[in-house]
Amino acid sequence: MDEWEEGKQKFLEVVQGINGAVEVVIPTKPTNSMFLISLTKGPNRKFITVSEDDIIDLPSEAGIRAKVTKTVQDAITAL
Repeated sequence: MDEWEEGKQKFLEVVQGINGAVEVVIPTKPTNSMFLISLTKGPNRKFITVSEDDIIDLPSEAGIRAKVTKTVQDAITAL
């Protein structure tokens, strides 16, 4: 598994850990090194941007994981 796939898997684990009912759509390629990620719960949808580097570093760096988890928590709360 390459580092992008590991990061993507870890991101999905973070989302599922916060709320298993949220559907996640991650684009296959970043735009300007940023991913526009869709979080959907029922009829509500929220978009967040996460840098390509943050996705790649997510499995190995606790600081990045904490930052991304906070962003995801805020977005899911807004749903």
